[in-house]
Formats: sequence, structure tokens, C-alpha cells
Amino acid sequence: MGKNKGARVIITLECGCRNTTNSDQRKKGIMRYTTCKNKRNTPNRLEINKFCSYCNKHEVFKEIK
Repeated sequence: MGKNKGARVIITLECGCRNTTNSDQRKKGIMRYTTCKNKRNTPNRLEINKFCSYCNKHEVFKEIK
């Protein structure tokens, strides 16, 4: 039988630039990262500053459902 992972869940982080239409963007699309978090320690939605290859700069990535 499989083990229960407990409080750790897999989440998806999505770039905040997906709604902007900049002329300097290289290509259209949505940049996403996957990671895991402990929902007991961080019950709120996660916001991390990561590199977006579509914007070619660092942007705020927010947790989505």
C-alpha cells in the first residue's frame, strides 16, 4: 500500500504577466512551475519571485488551484 504524504500537497505557480500585452514579449503563452508546500505551515496562497521565460525577466508567480 502507498504511504500518506500528510500535510504536503503539490501546487502550481502561474506567472502574473499572462494578462499583459507587452510588445517586448518574445512569445505568447502561460509560464507555470510546479512545487510542493506544507499546508499546515503555509495555509495561505504562495507568491514567489521566479524567472519567466516568456517575459524574459523575474516576475511574481502566484499559486493557482
